[in-house]
Amino acid sequence: MQNFDIMTENAKEKVLLIESQYFPPIDSYKTLIKHDILKIEKYEHYQKLSYRNRCYVAGPNGRMILSVPLARGKNQRTVMKDVRISNEEKWQGLHWKTLVSAYRRSPWFEYYEADLQVLFEKPFQFLMDWNLACFEWVNSKLGIEVPITYTESYEKEVSGITDARERILPGPVTESEPGYTQVFQERTGFIPGLSILDLLFCEGKQSLEILKKG
Repeated sequence: MQNFDIMTENAKEKVLLIESQYFPPIDSYKTLIKHDILKIEKYEHYQKLSYRNRCYVAGPNGRMILSVPLARGKNQRTVMKDVRISNEEKWQGLHWKTLVSAYRRSPWFEYYEADLQVLFEKPFQFLMDWNLACFEWVNSKLGIEVPITYTESYEKEVSGITDARERILPGPVTESEPGYTQVFQERTGFIPGLSILDLLFCEGKQSLEILKKG
C-alpha cells in the first residue's frame, strides 16, 4: 500500500482526510490506525466505481461485491452529503444474506452476528449516514477510538494533513495485505482488496494487531 503520510514535522496530531466509504477496505484501516483524527470529505461530488457505495467480500468463487443502490443512480453528480439511498428494493436484506452465506463458517461471524444484524435492520436515507453507522460499528469491534470530523467545504488541495481521497480504489490489488487465513482460501487463494469485515470475521479480536503488522 502506498504511504499517504504527508504530515508536517511540527504537527502534533496526524489527520487523515478520506472519502466516505461503505465498510472500508483493509487498506483504508491500515492507513487510519496511523492517524489520530479522521476527517471525512462531505462536499465532493459522488464518484462512481469507488468504495463510497460498495464493498467487497470473499465468496466460494472469489470476490463478491455488495453495492448500495442510490436514488438517482450511480451516474449522478450530487454532493456526497446529499446522496440518497434507494430503498425500493430490500438491499439491506440481500447484503445481510450474502454476508451470512459467505461467513457463517468463519471463526468469528457468530460472535458478531446478532449485533451486526440489528444494524442491517435499521433504515437509512442518506449514504453518508449509512456509511458512518457501518464505520462506527466496525471501530467499536476493533477497539479503535478516533475522533471523526467533516470538511466544511471542498478543497482540491490541502496541506498539513494526509489526503487519501481517491487514493484507495477498487481494482486489481498488487500490494501485500495483512497475513491471515480467509474462509475459502484453500479454494480461491488469498483474495486481497476486501472489506474490513473479512478480516474481522476471520480474526476477531486479533484484527487490530494484524492491521498494525501490515
